[in-house]
Amino acid sequence: MSLALADLLAPITPEQFFADYHDRKPLHVRGGAAKFAQALSWRQINRLLDMTHIWSSQSFKLVIDGQGVPAEDYCVRAVSRDNDPSLQPAADKVRDWVRRGASVVLNDVDSLTPGMAAISAALEGAGLGKAQANVYISWQSHKAFPAHFDTHDVWAVQVEGEKTWNLWDGRADWPIPHPAFRHLGQPHHERAKGKLREQVLLRTGDLLYLPRGWYHDALAEAPASVHITYGLHAPLGIDLVNMLLERAIQDTEFRKPLPRQDGSAAAKFALTTRAGQLGQRLAEYCREPQVMAALERFVAEYRFPRGGNDLLAARGLAPASRAGDPDEAPAWRVLLPGAKPVRRGSDWVLKTASGTVALAAAEAEAVGWMLGRPDITLAELRRAHPGLDAPGLLDRLCAAGALVAG
Repeated sequence: MSLALADLLAPITPEQFFADYHDRKPLHVRGGAAKFAQALSWRQINRLLDMTHIWSSQSFKLVIDGQGVPAEDYCVRAVSRDNDPSLQPAADKVRDWVRRGASVVLNDVDSLTPGMAAISAALEGAGLGKAQANVYISWQSHKAFPAHFDTHDVWAVQVEGEKTWNLWDGRADWPIPHPAFRHLGQPHHERAKGKLREQVLLRTGDLLYLPRGWYHDALAEAPASVHITYGLHAPLGIDLVNMLLERAIQDTEFRKPLPRQDGSAAAKFALTTRAGQLGQRLAEYCREPQVMAALERFVAEYRFPRGGNDLLAARGLAPASRAGDPDEAPAWRVLLPGAKPVRRGSDWVLKTASGTVALAAAEAEAVGWMLGRPDITLAELRRAHPGLDAPGLLDRLCAAGALVAG
């Protein structure tokens, strides 16, 4: 699948976003339950978690009521595929912590499903920086993290349930991932967050944008909530300093020793003079066409490499496959959880926002069964309710807005 920034922001336009919100203030975009249905589902979450060897105590974390759960309490000692000792989550221990209300955090997962990769590509394609995504699975009335700011722009995509975000007045001045900003401590954050600015209720299909440094915290409102936070790491002025360092290495003036200091006024003057000369040379570098061309490429190409693998096509043994094709049977996401067909005389109907769907008695039974699940595959529907025109029923329910292809 392919997405653009306009798809994520609709009905807000990218032009309006960059003019009024980007790096200025938060933005809440309301969507429908189908908007991010292809990004992540409960079925995909369980399938991914069952890929035991891709998870470690770093990529899979548990947090309960603001405190991280020690890795030893939910992991077992194992050997990685590189034969290195590691800690891997154990399903039985994770289940125990989840029963107590622990939130599950999956780190660095921006490419684990075609839908998540498509959102990452849309954000990076708009020149917003490198997109790194974490998944947060939380439960009603259990807060994972206290008020804090992030060292990157936040794009939160709600894919299941509801979550209330508290947005505070306070904003740190363009923090970066450095100990000077990461070790401030919670007492500092509680003072710096300021007054409550607003509360934003994210429902399934909603998006929330927060500029870097904006104080926030969140709490699940539905029995279960899943959202994906995309952290957008933009190129910074410090990156230019690093590039200038590489250029300075080629300059003999930067390789010479600085004037020795003996406490005299002459020695201090010599050091001050040399520092001014070197600073002037750095300014001259910034006017060199090759330096500016390298900087322009760096900013334009500032994104993570992802995708592009098609081994059979590379050998000429098959035509190129369509990017983002799933490797498993498609599932239809339920958009009307808990809804039930109702009887009208001898007929059955399902009411949706688009109208009503007429159903035979056998279809009504199948629809009631489907809407009690988070999603459904064609094979599952056929097994549970044989004899129906399963593809036709799925098409009718999709057209009515009760289901969406995931």
